[in-house]
Amino acid sequence: MYGVLRMSMQSKTRIQHVALEYASQQQADVFFLKILAIPKVKSTMLSQELCASIFQIEQPVQMETYDNGTARFEVFLTPEPKTPSYAHIGVEIDSKADFLIRCREQGLNPFFVEKQGKQLLFVRDFSENLFEVIEKQTSHPEHSPK
Repeated sequence: MYGVLRMSMQSKTRIQHVALEYASQQQADVFFLKILAIPKVKSTMLSQELCASIFQIEQPVQMETYDNGTARFEVFLTPEPKTPSYAHIGVEIDSKADFLIRCREQGLNPFFVEKQGKQLLFVRDFSENLFEVIEKQTSHPEHSPK
């Protein structure tokens, strides 16, 4: 039986992004640009070191980001499906500190990865699904999305 979770009713978790794998950039562009009409906002090459730290995959990968302000997709270009995978779900939470306490109380082991001077938080759930956990930013003009 699960213990009672003591959480503020004000605390909300939101989907921040979904990460998928695609065999080609052309396929991703057709689906996201032409079918879903979500513009591509960024193209990034993730280093081998970063991929190894987050995904336990020892090679760099090209990532395309599609975002229309309400839906954000990170698309990893992989000609062959990977095991382990780049697939993950980004969730936005109100407090990393509270999240870390809840994870540890339930026996999960969140981990941090450094990327360009920032500490990124990840956790695998009980079925090994990977979640990137992003703390909600206050509405200050100097904060910009990822």
